[in-house]
Amino acid sequence: MSFPIVVLISGSGSNLQALIDQSLQGQLNVRICAVISNKADAYGLERAKLADIPTHTVDHKLFSSREEFDAELQTIIDQYEPKLVVLAGFMRILTETFAKHYEGRMLNIHPSLLPKYKGLNTHQRAIGAGEKEHGVSVHFVSPELDAGSVILQASTEIAPDDTAESLAKKVHSLEHIIYPLAVKWFSEERLTFQKGIALFDEKALPENGILYNQALL
Repeated sequence: MSFPIVVLISGSGSNLQALIDQSLQGQLNVRICAVISNKADAYGLERAKLADIPTHTVDHKLFSSREEFDAELQTIIDQYEPKLVVLAGFMRILTETFAKHYEGRMLNIHPSLLPKYKGLNTHQRAIGAGEKEHGVSVHFVSPELDAGSVILQASTEIAPDDTAESLAKKVHSLEHIIYPLAVKWFSEERLTFQKGIALFDEKALPENGILYNQALL
């Protein structure tokens, strides 16, 4: 029986495509029940339609508050009864009520080596700070922005001639590897969240989670 998930997006949906591809290839035993976007023109919706996945648009501009938007979003998600909610480039700050409703069963991917560089413009900020490496983190979602327990990280060297754009491409390629891997672990119950602590194979994860290497695949 495949593992039901719902994916939330705001843009191109490249991480969504990685999940679709791995599920079709049999590497990931999940069923994407629905893809939901807050933007009607998000290309990720087209990716979902091509894969015969139901889509929904919930335009945040039509709601008078974050609370009303999140309540509608939650209603749509819950009708699919997913075991996991996957934020894949979903560019909305979530309310505490929403985050707590899905506590321990909602993942996000963030383009930095958390806890460094929470928020936006992470690639340029890492270059500007003179960092030698940069990367990406998969984490459980908590009410505080980009602050939930880190599960998995992957890093890349920052070359002297890297720009924010070239560094973003490096990081994207890592995202498409480690996000499906984290979802796979969760679907296999190797990754769990108990009493506010992220566990892998029943052992508490360190602050920076697991550092990705090829041996993990």
